[in-house]
Amino acid sequence: MDTLVSLEGVSKIYPRVHQPRERMLAFIALLLGRVPEQGAVVLNDINLNVVRGQSLGIIGENGAGKSTLLKLLTGIIQPTHGRVLTKASIGAMLELGAGFEPDFSGLDNVRMKASLLGLSNRELDERLDDILAFADIGDYIHEPVKHYSSGMVVRLGFAVITACKPDLLITDEVLSVGDESFQKKCIRWIEQFLQQGGTLLLVSHSMYVVQKLCQKALWIHGGTVRQYGDVFSVTQAYLAWHERRSAREKESSLQATGDAASYRIEKFFLEGAQDDNPPIYAMGEDINVELQIYSPDDRPPVGVVGVVRADGTPVYGVVSDNEGILPVKLRAHYYRFRLRLNRIGLLPGSYSMRGHSMDPEGVRLFDSCEQVFTITGNTKEVGYIRLPHEWLD
Repeated sequence: MDTLVSLEGVSKIYPRVHQPRERMLAFIALLLGRVPEQGAVVLNDINLNVVRGQSLGIIGENGAGKSTLLKLLTGIIQPTHGRVLTKASIGAMLELGAGFEPDFSGLDNVRMKASLLGLSNRELDERLDDILAFADIGDYIHEPVKHYSSGMVVRLGFAVITACKPDLLITDEVLSVGDESFQKKCIRWIEQFLQQGGTLLLVSHSMYVVQKLCQKALWIHGGTVRQYGDVFSVTQAYLAWHERRSAREKESSLQATGDAASYRIEKFFLEGAQDDNPPIYAMGEDINVELQIYSPDDRPPVGVVGVVRADGTPVYGVVSDNEGILPVKLRAHYYRFRLRLNRIGLLPGSYSMRGHSMDPEGVRLFDSCEQVFTITGNTKEVGYIRLPHEWLD
């Protein structure tokens, strides 16, 4: 395979410079070529190979180190440890206005940026009309860039890159600044770029865009690689983690009330669950649920089973009483419901199955239990569930 960029044990540490003494120590370390003894570890021991024709999405929460990684790849900054090897022409869109001189006109900046990206004057003259058409900013091309909106800056910068056709295209969330029509234009261009054998590194908080454009994904968490691999499995794991964190922050998880509950849940079980490991099901697979309830007066209780997203969003629920279902009596005071969700239509992600016990009249909720599970699969559909559908002529 033709490797364009390689990272070998790369770490980046920024020295602390809040106090005069810290700034002095950092300056001395810089002069002597030493590694900062104390500082913020932004990236730690990153190993990565980017091969020609690969499309890689880099994901993670704010502050994880994604932008720093791209700056290392493009040579804007140098690693504290390890090394970065590059064998490709790179077109990078990392920050708004990067590489533009604000007092120069848009046209002057186009010529300067194109020259930096390796275009000769003759090549630029041949492609200038295409650049201006792609940017589509009209007469503003003759105005100083400092008068541009952020969207116009992105339009101009991306237009130059489309003309240069680099081996490796790197973007850092800048496309989210442009309007919707320009975003669509850029995505169409990127898709064509990839079809022609181009290589892409994309940082985005939109998992839809990452899944649409990328084959692989790299999840960075706290400056280290949390997961790397197929784009669907990595993005689904990231979304599940994010939703679980959101759920904890909102304190929306339910706790069983235990022995204090009159109609208490004795057992709530998903087939496939083992110890503390949440069960994993493929999209379209059957899920079997068992709910056992203790009844103090030995009357058949009402059982409820529901599915929610990891962030607490309700997806589906069913009540035994509404469907005329009575539980199986196991022994005195103990009853069991068993439910099969056939060919479950949930889209990939993290979910929770919730079981609830109610009195025989179905009026009062007494007890609740919850079991986390994961749905996996390769799909670009969006939302929570798959609805049966067909495209018509």
